[in-house]
Amino acid sequence: MDNQIDSNKTYLSVAQVAGHLNVSKMTIYRLVHTGKLPAVRIGQSYRVSEDAVAKYLEGGTVRAT
Repeated sequence: MDNQIDSNKTYLSVAQVAGHLNVSKMTIYRLVHTGKLPAVRIGQSYRVSEDAVAKYLEGGTVRAT
C-alpha cells in the first residue's frame, strides 16, 4: 500500500473498483492486502487510483490465439 496521494489522479473506492471489475469487494481487499493492487489508506478506507486498476488489468491480460 502506498501512502502518497497524487492530486492529479482519480481515486476509486473499493466498492467502485469491485463494480467496474464485476468482482466482490473482498476480492479487491485481498488484492490490496497482498500488494497486487496498490492503494492508499484514508482513515479506515482504501482508495485505488484508476491508473493502478489499468496497470493491474494490463498485467493480467492474456492474448487468445
